[in-house]
Parts: sequence; C-alpha cells; structure tokens
Amino acid sequence: MKLVRFGPAGKERPGILDANGQVRDISSLVPDIDGKALSPESLRAMRAVSLDALPLVPQGVRLGCPVAQVGKIVGVGLNYSDHAKECGAPIPTTPILFLKPPTAITGPDDTVVLPAGSECSDWEVELGVVIGTEARNVSEEDALAHVAGYCVANDVSERHDQLQLGTQWTKGKSHDTFCPTGPWLVTPDEVGDVQDLKMWCEVNGKRVQDSSTNLMIFNVAQCIADISRYMTLLPGDLIITGTPAGVGLGHKPPVYLRAGDVMTLGIEKLGMQRQVVTEAIETPRVTAIA
Repeated sequence: MKLVRFGPAGKERPGILDANGQVRDISSLVPDIDGKALSPESLRAMRAVSLDALPLVPQGVRLGCPVAQVGKIVGVGLNYSDHAKECGAPIPTTPILFLKPPTAITGPDDTVVLPAGSECSDWEVELGVVIGTEARNVSEEDALAHVAGYCVANDVSERHDQLQLGTQWTKGKSHDTFCPTGPWLVTPDEVGDVQDLKMWCEVNGKRVQDSSTNLMIFNVAQCIADISRYMTLLPGDLIITGTPAGVGLGHKPPVYLRAGDVMTLGIEKLGMQRQVVTEAIETPRVTAIA
C-alpha cells in the first residue's frame, strides 16, 4: 500500500493510492495515519477494503507528511562511506545517531525556509523508515518486522549551525521545514529489497546525488537494532538513514542553497519530492556574553 495524508497544512486527511495512482479518502477507516493506524492489525484491515468503493480525492491536492504525530526523528549520520569521505570524516565503526525535532517536518513539496542569514544550508536525500510496532532491544534478525513502511526524506542541514556551534549536530538539523517527508508511506510488501533502491537529488535541474541504498555502511536492520538499544522506538517514529555523496558541503568549493533554488529528489518505488527554497526574515542570533 501507498499511504498518504492530503489537504491543507495542519488539516490533512488520511488517504491511499489506488491502482491508477489516484488518492482515495480513507477517513472512514482511520481518523489519521498515526502510530495506531500503522499497527499490523490496522494495516491488514486497510488492505481488505475495496479501494474502488472509497471516495476519490481531487487531483493536484497538497500532500503532507504521510505520518501524523511523529514522536521523534532519529537520524543516522555518515552512513554512506562516500559521504563520510567527502566530509573529511572517518568511516564510522558504529552508527552515529542524532535527533531531529518533529517541528522540522513538512510535506514533500512544501517550501523550505532557510534560517535568517543562513549561508550554509544543504540538501540530503535519505531513506525514511517508519516504525509500526514498539521496538526495544531488538535483534537485527527481528528488526524489519517492526517497520510499517518506507518514505523519502530530505534531511536539510545548516552546516554552520551543525559544525561550528558546538560538538552536537542538533542546531543545524532542527530548523522548521528542514525535514520534508513523503509523498507516500510505502508498506514493505511493495518495496521489496530496501537495500537495493536507487536514490537521487537535483538542485536547479543539476543531478548532485545519484546513488543506491545498497551503499549504506549500516543497513536498515542494523540501524533499527542499534537505535533500539538506546531508546524505545514507538509506532509512528521516523528514522532517517543517512545520505550518499554529493551534498553541497562535499563540493570543492562548497555549494549551498540560496533563496529561489529548487530541490528535486526521490527514491525508487517511494516517490519524488520538490521544494522551492525561500529565506526567513532576519532575526538576531544569540552571541556569547563577554
């Protein structure tokens, strides 16, 4: 199944794509695509319904993040060896984890707003993994059984805030609109081998990232198992599993986003995103007191 949420921001309704790629309203089945709706029992019930009997949604409707009320976003950093090399970082021997706040989430085609004064904001196409059942201290062998589905995510990152304002990445990863997610949440049965999906990103029509999930250092099962050692993963939580080479930071010299730029990115079987970049109104940054 390909699950979606459609409608104005903050007022999205649950939907599903039919065989013709048209959105059908499933609000008669579930109130929203949240953690409860992603349980195995709920997904089975949705599969049993004849989609032709569900109301059609007008074409061109806005799509939001396909998961409502995401509890937490867990990022896996430097999870592609070519990306680590382009950043001048050593190849990780254990997953590097960071958190992104749910307030960073937007729809797949919503505007990305650069922080006021930003000169180092960057793109990162990533495979998103959405949890369907609680995962705590799970094994690699059992990890994928906890997955409700997969999606595209853009882990937009402000590199100055990420790398120059302390040792943690949170400041550069957390700005509003810095996690476009979707368009679809695709259940594992439609994805097949999640470690063999083509992924790409273009900026202003130029292909800057062109890779595959088969180049991950730590695969999806390993990421889930490792994360679940340190925190409980709950239904509706989102894991973003790292980006391949081609980010702006890795260019010589670095190339970063500016107002008016257009990012287009996608992953095989999971759909495509498109974001226009704008800039926020200037606000003073906090500086150290002498």
